Amino acid sequence: MQNKLESLKNILLMGAGPSSVAPSTYYAMSRSTIGHLDPSFISLMDEIKEDLRYLMGTKNEVTVPLSGTGSAGMEASFVNMVVPGMKVLVLENGVFGNRMADVAERLGAVVNKVEWQWGTPVCVEDVKALLQKDKYDIVSVVHAETSTGVRNPVKEIGELVAETGAYYIVDTVTSLGGIPVEVDNWKADVCYSGSQKCLSCPPGLSPITFSNRAMEHILSREKKVPNWYLDMTLLTKYWGGSKRTYHHTAPINMLYALYQAIFNIMDEGVDNVYARHVAAHNTLVTELESFGMEFLVDKEYRLPELNAVIVPSDIDEAALRNILLNKYNIEVSSGLGPLSGKIIRIGLMGYNATPEKAKYVADTIKECMDEVKK
Repeated sequence: MQNKLESLKNILLMGAGPSSVAPSTYYAMSRSTIGHLDPSFISLMDEIKEDLRYLMGTKNEVTVPLSGTGSAGMEASFVNMVVPGMKVLVLENGVFGNRMADVAERLGAVVNKVEWQWGTPVCVEDVKALLQKDKYDIVSVVHAETSTGVRNPVKEIGELVAETGAYYIVDTVTSLGGIPVEVDNWKADVCYSGSQKCLSCPPGLSPITFSNRAMEHILSREKKVPNWYLDMTLLTKYWGGSKRTYHHTAPINMLYALYQAIFNIMDEGVDNVYARHVAAHNTLVTELESFGMEFLVDKEYRLPELNAVIVPSDIDEAALRNILLNKYNIEVSSGLGPLSGKIIRIGLMGYNATPEKAKYVADTIKECMDEVKK
Protein backbone atom coordinates (compact mmCIF):
# COMPACT_ATOMS: atom_id res chain seq x y z
CA MET A 1 0.00 0.00 0.00
CA GLN A 2 1.42 3.38 -1.02
CA ASN A 3 1.67 6.16 1.53
CA LYS A 4 0.63 9.35 -0.26
CA LEU A 5 2.62 11.50 2.14
CA GLU A 6 5.80 10.13 0.58
CA SER A 7 4.88 11.69 -2.77
CA LEU A 8 4.29 15.22 -1.45
CA LYS A 9 6.62 17.83 -2.93
CA ASN A 10 8.67 20.24 -0.87
CA ILE A 11 6.99 23.51 -1.86
CA LEU A 12 8.44 26.95 -1.19
CA LEU A 13 5.38 28.70 0.24
CA MET A 14 5.58 32.29 -0.98
CA GLY A 15 1.86 33.00 -1.14
CA ALA A 16 -0.67 34.53 1.23
CA GLY A 17 -0.29 31.68 3.71
CA PRO A 18 0.53 29.28 5.11
CA SER A 19 4.22 30.10 5.13
CA SER A 20 7.11 27.67 5.25
CA VAL A 21 7.97 26.28 8.69
CA ALA A 22 11.42 26.46 10.27
CA PRO A 23 13.17 23.10 10.88
CA SER A 24 13.34 23.87 14.61
CA THR A 25 9.55 24.23 14.70
CA TYR A 26 9.04 20.95 12.85
CA TYR A 27 11.34 19.32 15.38
CA ALA A 28 9.35 20.82 18.26
CA MET A 29 6.19 19.25 16.85
CA SER A 30 7.84 15.83 16.86
CA ARG A 31 8.47 15.85 20.62
CA SER A 32 6.54 13.34 22.71
CA THR A 33 2.91 14.18 23.32
CA ILE A 34 1.94 14.64 26.96
CA GLY A 35 -1.43 15.16 28.62
CA HIS A 36 -3.29 18.43 28.24
CA LEU A 37 -3.43 18.76 32.05
CA ASP A 38 0.10 17.54 32.71
CA PRO A 39 1.91 20.01 35.03
CA SER A 40 4.70 20.35 32.46
CA PHE A 41 2.22 21.26 29.78
CA ILE A 42 0.46 23.77 32.04
CA SER A 43 3.83 25.40 32.65
CA LEU A 44 4.35 25.59 28.89
CA MET A 45 0.88 27.11 28.47
CA ASP A 46 1.77 29.85 30.94
CA GLU A 47 4.99 30.66 29.12
CA ILE A 48 3.19 30.80 25.77
CA LYS A 49 0.70 33.27 27.24
CA GLU A 50 3.47 35.50 28.53
CA ASP A 51 5.35 35.39 25.22
CA LEU A 52 2.17 36.23 23.30
CA ARG A 53 1.58 39.24 25.54
CA TYR A 54 5.03 40.50 24.64
CA LEU A 55 4.64 39.86 20.91
CA MET A 56 1.13 41.34 20.79
CA GLY A 57 2.08 44.42 22.80
CA THR A 58 -0.39 43.94 25.63
CA LYS A 59 -0.68 43.38 29.36
CA ASN A 60 -4.08 41.69 29.01
CA GLU A 61 -4.43 38.74 31.36
CA VAL A 62 -6.67 36.94 28.87
CA THR A 63 -4.17 36.32 26.09
CA VAL A 64 -4.24 32.76 24.78
CA PRO A 65 -3.89 30.67 21.62
CA LEU A 66 -7.25 29.25 20.59
CA SER A 67 -7.42 25.72 19.19
CA GLY A 68 -8.38 26.67 15.65
CA THR A 69 -7.14 28.77 12.74
CA GLY A 70 -7.34 32.55 12.46
CA SER A 71 -10.95 32.21 11.34
CA ALA A 72 -11.70 30.71 14.77
CA GLY A 73 -10.14 33.83 16.26
CA MET A 74 -12.48 35.98 14.19
CA GLU A 75 -15.47 33.89 15.24
CA ALA A 76 -14.42 34.01 18.90
CA SER A 77 -14.04 37.78 18.84
CA PHE A 78 -17.57 38.39 17.65
CA VAL A 79 -19.36 35.48 19.30
CA ASN A 80 -18.11 36.58 22.71
CA MET A 81 -18.67 40.31 22.20
CA VAL A 82 -21.87 40.56 20.14
CA VAL A 83 -25.23 40.60 21.86
CA PRO A 84 -28.20 40.52 19.45
CA GLY A 85 -29.25 44.02 18.48
CA MET A 86 -25.82 45.57 18.97
CA LYS A 87 -24.77 48.07 16.29
CA VAL A 88 -21.51 47.03 14.65
CA LEU A 89 -19.45 49.13 12.25
CA VAL A 90 -17.20 47.06 9.98
CA LEU A 91 -14.47 48.95 8.11
CA GLU A 92 -13.95 46.89 4.97
CA ASN A 93 -11.33 47.12 2.23
CA GLY A 94 -10.88 43.44 1.41
CA VAL A 95 -12.12 39.89 1.89
CA PHE A 96 -11.66 39.67 5.62
CA GLY A 97 -13.67 42.77 6.43
CA ASN A 98 -16.49 41.11 4.50
CA ARG A 99 -16.15 38.01 6.67
CA MET A 100 -16.30 40.10 9.85
CA ALA A 101 -19.61 41.56 8.69
CA ASP A 102 -20.99 38.12 7.84
CA VAL A 103 -20.07 36.72 11.27
CA ALA A 104 -21.59 39.71 13.10
CA GLU A 105 -24.83 39.51 11.10
CA ARG A 106 -25.20 35.79 11.89
CA LEU A 107 -25.04 36.69 15.58
CA GLY A 108 -27.93 39.14 15.32
CA ALA A 109 -25.95 42.38 15.16
CA VAL A 110 -27.15 45.39 13.19
CA VAL A 111 -24.18 45.76 10.86
CA ASN A 112 -23.08 48.81 8.91
CA LYS A 113 -20.34 47.68 6.54
CA VAL A 114 -18.55 50.63 4.99
CA GLU A 115 -16.29 49.87 2.03
CA TRP A 116 -13.16 51.42 0.58
CA GLN A 117 -11.62 50.52 -2.76
CA TRP A 118 -9.55 47.34 -2.56
CA GLY A 119 -5.89 48.24 -2.60
CA THR A 120 -6.41 51.45 -0.65
CA PRO A 121 -6.45 51.94 3.14
CA VAL A 122 -9.41 52.77 5.34
CA CYS A 123 -9.64 56.57 5.48
CA VAL A 124 -9.37 57.92 9.02
CA GLU A 125 -11.35 61.07 8.21
CA ASP A 126 -14.18 58.96 6.84
CA VAL A 127 -14.19 56.91 10.03
CA LYS A 128 -14.32 60.06 12.11
CA ALA A 129 -17.38 61.22 10.17
CA LEU A 130 -19.07 57.83 10.57
CA LEU A 131 -18.54 57.84 14.34
CA GLN A 132 -19.86 61.38 14.64
CA LYS A 133 -22.95 60.49 12.63
CA ASP A 134 -24.01 57.39 14.54
CA LYS A 135 -23.41 55.50 17.79
CA TYR A 136 -21.88 51.99 17.58
CA ASP A 137 -21.31 49.28 20.15
CA ILE A 138 -18.44 47.62 18.23
CA VAL A 139 -16.05 48.81 15.52
CA SER A 140 -13.86 46.30 13.68
CA VAL A 141 -11.04 46.51 11.16
CA VAL A 142 -8.29 44.37 9.64
CA HIS A 143 -4.75 45.59 10.35
CA ALA A 144 -3.01 43.75 7.50
CA GLU A 145 -5.53 42.97 4.77
CA THR A 146 -4.32 39.69 3.29
CA SER A 147 -6.38 40.00 0.13
CA THR A 148 -4.81 43.29 -0.95
CA GLY A 149 -1.52 43.83 0.90
CA VAL A 150 -2.76 47.02 2.59
CA ARG A 151 -1.75 48.13 6.09
CA ASN A 152 -4.65 49.98 7.70
CA PRO A 153 -4.14 52.86 10.18
CA VAL A 154 -5.41 50.93 13.19
CA LYS A 155 -3.85 53.18 15.81
CA GLU A 156 -5.49 56.31 14.45
CA ILE A 157 -8.81 54.50 14.14
CA GLY A 158 -8.45 53.19 17.69
CA GLU A 159 -8.05 56.72 19.05
CA LEU A 160 -11.35 57.70 17.44
CA VAL A 161 -13.17 54.57 18.62
CA ALA A 162 -11.95 55.03 22.21
CA GLU A 163 -13.62 58.44 22.36
CA THR A 164 -17.00 56.85 21.61
CA GLY A 165 -16.85 54.04 24.18
CA ALA A 166 -17.35 51.35 21.53
CA TYR A 167 -15.44 48.07 21.70
CA TYR A 168 -12.64 47.83 19.14
CA ILE A 169 -11.83 44.54 17.38
CA VAL A 170 -8.67 44.22 15.27
CA ASP A 171 -7.60 41.37 12.97
CA THR A 172 -3.82 40.83 12.97
CA VAL A 173 -3.71 37.44 11.24
CA THR A 174 -1.11 38.60 8.69
CA SER A 175 0.57 41.10 11.04
CA LEU A 176 1.76 39.19 14.06
CA GLY A 177 5.45 38.39 13.86
CA GLY A 178 6.01 40.40 10.67
CA ILE A 179 5.28 43.99 11.63
CA PRO A 180 4.69 45.56 15.05
CA VAL A 181 1.43 44.69 16.79
CA GLU A 182 0.64 47.06 19.67
CA VAL A 183 -2.71 46.05 21.12
CA ASP A 184 -2.65 48.31 24.17
CA ASN A 185 -1.26 51.28 22.24
CA TRP A 186 -4.04 50.84 19.66
CA LYS A 187 -6.67 50.78 22.43
CA ALA A 188 -7.97 47.52 21.00
CA ASP A 189 -10.40 45.52 23.14
CA VAL A 190 -10.07 42.30 21.16
CA CYS A 191 -7.26 41.31 18.83
CA TYR A 192 -6.74 37.97 17.12
CA SER A 193 -4.20 36.39 14.80
CA GLY A 194 -3.18 33.08 13.24
CA SER A 195 -0.22 30.77 13.60
CA GLN A 196 0.46 30.12 9.91
CA LYS A 197 1.60 33.49 8.58
CA CYS A 198 4.56 35.46 9.94
CA LEU A 199 4.94 33.16 12.94
CA SER A 200 5.98 30.40 10.48
CA CYS A 201 4.02 27.84 12.44
CA PRO A 202 1.62 25.35 10.81
CA PRO A 203 -2.02 26.43 10.64
CA GLY A 204 -4.20 25.41 13.56
CA LEU A 205 -3.89 28.02 16.32
CA SER A 206 -5.24 31.53 16.76
CA PRO A 207 -3.58 33.82 19.30
CA ILE A 208 -6.22 36.12 20.79
CA THR A 209 -6.34 38.74 23.52
CA PHE A 210 -9.23 40.41 25.36
CA SER A 211 -8.95 43.61 27.39
CA ASN A 212 -10.24 43.71 30.95
CA ARG A 213 -13.10 45.86 29.70
CA ALA A 214 -14.01 43.29 27.07
CA MET A 215 -13.95 40.47 29.63
CA GLU A 216 -16.19 42.46 31.97
CA HIS A 217 -18.68 42.76 29.12
CA ILE A 218 -18.50 39.02 28.34
CA LEU A 219 -18.92 38.03 31.99
CA SER A 220 -21.92 40.35 32.41
CA ARG A 221 -23.89 38.95 29.45
CA GLU A 222 -27.46 38.02 30.41
CA LYS A 223 -27.39 34.99 28.10
CA LYS A 224 -24.52 32.58 27.56
CA VAL A 225 -22.07 33.04 24.72
CA PRO A 226 -23.80 31.19 21.84
CA ASN A 227 -20.80 29.00 21.00
CA TRP A 228 -19.60 26.53 23.61
CA TYR A 229 -16.18 25.78 22.09
CA LEU A 230 -15.15 29.44 21.80
CA ASP A 231 -16.77 30.74 25.00
CA MET A 232 -14.06 32.70 26.81
CA THR A 233 -15.84 32.31 30.16
CA LEU A 234 -15.07 28.60 29.86
CA LEU A 235 -11.70 28.78 28.11
CA THR A 236 -10.23 31.07 30.77
CA LYS A 237 -10.82 28.35 33.35
CA TYR A 238 -8.58 26.03 31.34
CA TRP A 239 -5.96 28.62 30.40
CA GLY A 240 -5.75 30.50 33.72
CA GLY A 241 -5.68 30.16 37.47
CA SER A 242 -3.88 27.84 39.86
CA LYS A 243 -6.31 24.99 39.22
CA ARG A 244 -7.18 24.23 35.59
CA THR A 245 -10.60 22.99 34.53
CA TYR A 246 -10.78 20.63 31.56
CA HIS A 247 -12.44 22.27 28.58
CA HIS A 248 -11.14 20.45 25.50
CA THR A 249 -8.10 18.39 24.59
CA ALA A 250 -5.66 21.02 23.44
CA PRO A 251 -3.54 20.28 20.34
CA ILE A 252 -0.44 19.54 22.39
CA ASN A 253 2.10 19.27 19.59
CA MET A 254 0.77 22.34 17.79
CA LEU A 255 1.34 24.29 20.98
CA TYR A 256 4.89 22.95 21.07
CA ALA A 257 5.26 24.38 17.58
CA LEU A 258 3.83 27.77 18.58
CA TYR A 259 6.13 27.94 21.58
CA GLN A 260 9.15 27.26 19.35
CA ALA A 261 8.00 29.68 16.64
CA ILE A 262 7.69 32.52 19.15
CA PHE A 263 10.96 31.48 20.78
CA ASN A 264 12.66 31.79 17.38
CA ILE A 265 11.36 35.34 16.95
CA MET A 266 12.37 36.42 20.42
CA ASP A 267 15.76 34.74 20.09
CA GLU A 268 16.47 36.66 16.88
CA GLY A 269 15.04 39.83 18.40
CA VAL A 270 11.69 41.24 17.32
CA ASP A 271 13.20 44.41 15.88
CA ASN A 272 15.61 42.33 13.82
CA VAL A 273 12.71 40.19 12.59
CA TYR A 274 10.73 43.25 11.51
CA ALA A 275 13.81 44.69 9.78
CA ARG A 276 14.33 41.39 7.94
CA HIS A 277 10.77 41.51 6.60
CA VAL A 278 11.34 45.07 5.34
CA ALA A 279 14.67 44.12 3.74
CA ALA A 280 13.05 41.18 1.94
CA HIS A 281 10.22 43.42 0.73
CA ASN A 282 12.63 46.07 -0.55
CA THR A 283 14.55 43.43 -2.48
CA LEU A 284 11.37 42.10 -4.04
CA VAL A 285 10.28 45.60 -5.09
CA THR A 286 13.65 46.39 -6.63
CA GLU A 287 13.86 43.12 -8.52
CA LEU A 288 10.28 43.08 -9.84
CA GLU A 289 10.29 46.73 -10.84
CA SER A 290 13.53 46.16 -12.75
CA PHE A 291 11.57 44.26 -15.41
CA GLY A 292 8.39 46.33 -15.36
CA MET A 293 6.22 44.74 -12.67
CA GLU A 294 4.14 47.15 -10.58
CA PHE A 295 2.61 46.99 -7.12
CA LEU A 296 -1.07 47.51 -6.36
CA VAL A 297 -0.69 49.43 -3.11
CA ASP A 298 0.89 52.85 -2.67
CA LYS A 299 4.28 52.62 -1.00
CA GLU A 300 3.28 54.16 2.35
CA TYR A 301 0.48 51.61 2.90
CA ARG A 302 2.19 48.45 1.67
CA LEU A 303 2.75 45.45 3.88
CA PRO A 304 6.30 44.08 3.71
CA GLU A 305 5.02 40.57 4.36
CA LEU A 306 2.22 40.44 1.75
CA ASN A 307 2.84 41.95 -1.66
CA ALA A 308 0.07 42.50 -4.21
CA VAL A 309 1.76 42.59 -7.62
CA ILE A 310 -0.15 43.69 -10.73
CA VAL A 311 0.04 41.14 -13.54
CA PRO A 312 0.66 42.81 -16.94
CA SER A 313 -2.31 42.59 -19.32
CA ASP A 314 -0.39 40.40 -21.77
CA ILE A 315 0.43 37.79 -19.10
CA ASP A 316 -1.84 34.86 -18.22
CA GLU A 317 -2.01 35.14 -14.43
CA ALA A 318 -3.22 31.57 -13.81
CA ALA A 319 -0.57 30.15 -16.14
CA LEU A 320 2.11 32.10 -14.30
CA ARG A 321 1.08 30.67 -10.95
CA ASN A 322 0.80 27.18 -12.40
CA ILE A 323 4.27 27.16 -13.92
CA LEU A 324 5.78 28.54 -10.71
CA LEU A 325 4.14 25.72 -8.76
CA ASN A 326 4.52 22.79 -11.15
CA LYS A 327 7.93 23.56 -12.64
CA TYR A 328 9.70 25.43 -9.84
CA ASN A 329 7.80 24.26 -6.70
CA ILE A 330 7.03 27.85 -5.71
CA GLU A 331 3.55 28.76 -4.50
CA VAL A 332 2.23 32.30 -4.90
CA SER A 333 -1.41 33.25 -4.47
CA SER A 334 -4.04 34.57 -6.82
CA GLY A 335 -6.07 37.72 -6.38
CA LEU A 336 -9.48 37.50 -4.71
CA GLY A 337 -12.81 39.14 -5.48
CA PRO A 338 -12.46 42.12 -7.84
CA LEU A 339 -8.70 41.51 -8.01
CA SER A 340 -9.05 37.95 -9.31
CA GLY A 341 -6.92 37.49 -12.41
CA LYS A 342 -5.38 40.94 -12.00
CA ILE A 343 -2.75 40.40 -9.32
CA ILE A 344 -0.60 37.77 -7.70
CA ARG A 345 0.09 37.88 -3.98
CA ILE A 346 3.64 37.15 -2.88
CA GLY A 347 4.17 36.41 0.78
CA LEU A 348 7.45 37.19 2.50
CA MET A 349 6.53 35.79 5.88
CA GLY A 350 8.52 34.61 8.85
CA TYR A 351 11.05 31.97 7.88
CA ASN A 352 10.75 32.96 4.19
CA ALA A 353 11.25 36.69 4.76
CA THR A 354 14.81 37.00 3.46
CA PRO A 355 16.27 39.09 0.62
CA GLU A 356 17.70 35.89 -0.88
CA LYS A 357 14.31 34.20 -1.20
CA ALA A 358 12.70 37.42 -2.42
CA LYS A 359 15.30 37.66 -5.19
CA TYR A 360 14.90 33.99 -6.07
CA VAL A 361 11.14 34.37 -6.51
CA ALA A 362 11.54 37.55 -8.58
CA ASP A 363 14.21 35.94 -10.78
CA THR A 364 12.00 32.90 -11.33
CA ILE A 365 9.02 35.05 -12.28
CA LYS A 366 11.19 36.90 -14.79
CA GLU A 367 12.33 33.59 -16.26
CA CYS A 368 8.71 32.47 -16.71
CA MET A 369 7.33 35.58 -18.38
CA ASP A 370 7.86 34.57 -21.99
CA GLU A 371 6.20 31.19 -21.39
CA VAL A 372 2.97 32.67 -20.04
CA LYS A 373 2.23 35.44 -22.51
CA LYS A 374 -1.30 35.39 -23.87
